[in-house]
Amino acid sequence: QVQLAESGGGLVQPGGSLRLSCAASGVIFSIQSMDWYRQAPGKQRELVAAVRRDGSTNYADSVKGRFTVNRDSAKNTMYLQMNSLKPEDTAVYYCHIWTQVMEIRNDYWGRGTQVTVSS
Repeated sequence: QVQLAESGGGLVQPGGSLRLSCAASGVIFSIQSMDWYRQAPGKQRELVAAVRRDGSTNYADSVKGRFTVNRDSAKNTMYLQMNSLKPEDTAVYYCHIWTQVMEIRNDYWGRGTQVTVSS
């Protein structure tokens, strides 16, 4: 059973920083991508940042230059460094991974961690 556990959320003032972590446990084969999504109240869940199997990354335009995603493959752990936070970054942040073995794709989600940016 694959489990994802996010941590590091909290309340921060505008302009501040937070670092989120996502630890994956269980038997995991062939991770294709590890991603961070977020969902604000009344809005759809959106992709924030992703780190692919080959190490490449991509970011939502709204966070480029402020957020950095990286992973420790040996530990199956992913991080999201969030700087210059804005009130509009307030959301529940979810860790997601997808794996593929042969033709079978599996998606796994964490329970989320709340990030609130407010003065």
